[in-house]
Amino acid sequence: MAARAYWQGNIRLALVSIPVEVYAAVKSGASISFRQIHEPSGKPISYEKVVSGIGPIDTDEIVKGYEISKGNYVLLDDDEIEAVRIESKKTLDLVQFVEVHEIDPLYFEKPYYVVPADDLAEEAFIVLREALRSAKKIALGQLSVRGHEKLVALKPCGNGILMETLRYGDEVRQGQSFFKGIGTDKPEKDLIDLASSLIDQKTAPFDASEFHDRYVDALKKLVEKKAKAKGKKVLEDVEEPAAATGGNVIDLMAALKESVGDSKAKTSSRKTSTRKTPAKKRA
Repeated sequence: MAARAYWQGNIRLALVSIPVEVYAAVKSGASISFRQIHEPSGKPISYEKVVSGIGPIDTDEIVKGYEISKGNYVLLDDDEIEAVRIESKKTLDLVQFVEVHEIDPLYFEKPYYVVPADDLAEEAFIVLREALRSAKKIALGQLSVRGHEKLVALKPCGNGILMETLRYGDEVRQGQSFFKGIGTDKPEKDLIDLASSLIDQKTAPFDASEFHDRYVDALKKLVEKKAKAKGKKVLEDVEEPAAATGGNVIDLMAALKESVGDSKAKTSSRKTSTRKTPAKKRA
């Protein structure tokens, strides 16, 4: 099934407009969701709208409310909310350019791929892409979608452009309040050297396909087994994490040395297993 565009419009840089299409770069196929089912009938459960002390109510009696203090709400109807929605525009104005390293990763939210809408737009699209790449800059703008205004950042990505939605300043908690109680004393150099050695041994190119959500994999396997067993109860064997030994006080130096030794042994074992066995000589 062909991907559906998240947004179609024009990227505008001063007097230049570039027709583009924007597509989601991620998908939610890995997660598993459940419905609540009435077991005797096998039918899904629906829910009534109920008010405490009153009981079930009609949907036409429901309005939206914003809690301004405990139990105190400002009531808004749909027309009032609709009146302040941002008009969806078909133009993304690039209003600022910043250094690549200036934006903290905390602000990045969701990625999208940007491509030229047609052959005529391709030349201007490539000029923008290469200009950003040459300047090592990120372009910023605000995109109006479905009544909301999103802050977005654009940067080169292979032959295309990657657009990422950004969180606004009031959506991000600053780390200082969480980190202020952590000590600032520097550890012994030997401990740093051992930890650095362990990091070096475990350093490898990133490959997302090597990582899996084991819980989701186990759920999929369980669902498949249950489907084949026609609904009968199936218990999965779950691998429990090894129990911690000893108290909370550990010898950090000894633990790091042991970790470095284990890592070296595993690396050596992998190298040995990948070596080709020499062919036997014929008699």
